[in-house]
Amino acid sequence: MGHSVADHCVRAGLTVEELTERCGLELSRVQAIVLGRWTPSPAERQRIADVLGVTPDKVSWGHKTPIQHIYGHGPA
Repeated sequence: MGHSVADHCVRAGLTVEELTERCGLELSRVQAIVLGRWTPSPAERQRIADVLGVTPDKVSWGHKTPIQHIYGHGPA
């Protein structure tokens, strides 16, 4: 797996706003993807990867929020 979208943006010198403008998605969606709060669809992944100059498989797309923070304190 590759680096996060945020890492790729830093490497490419892109702000979230620039990434949003270039990939054509909504700002709120791109912000959620960059923060790891949303796993993008295959089409969204391709659009973002194209802007970043990488293939989608070079980006880590997963959520960053641990499950136990959403559903309680984790397994007992």
